[in-house]
Amino acid sequence: MVLSLPAGAARADNENCRKSREYLLGTPGGDQSLTPQGYNDLFKICIATSAMPNVKEAYMLRDGGIAVIPKQDSVSATASTLAQFCDAYPHGVLRFITRKEKLSIRSVTDVARMSSTSSTPCKKIKGLS
Repeated sequence: MVLSLPAGAARADNENCRKSREYLLGTPGGDQSLTPQGYNDLFKICIATSAMPNVKEAYMLRDGGIAVIPKQDSVSATASTLAQFCDAYPHGVLRFITRKEKLSIRSVTDVARMSSTSSTPCKKIKGLS
């Protein structure tokens, strides 16, 4: 019985990844930055990101980034999460959702439409650009 609890918690965390993927793949009119396979690959990254220690919620973004709501919103916790993400995904982009932005989010689609362009890409952080 104890073993089923973490799996249930993981499924709940992955719900936002699944919902954002469904929205992005179902968006009509070609308003997508990635191919369907690109979004499926991003989905795997989203699931892995949602399992990181300081990630409360993770979402896929239309432009190929990952957005997260951190459990702890401190400089050290944010830096640690960013370092962990960039080590695992050196060509990825991680966008932290601010407290102010969190107040205006009404649905997963609100997050999926966000841009990650204001976030520094991991390849620039790691000096790969």
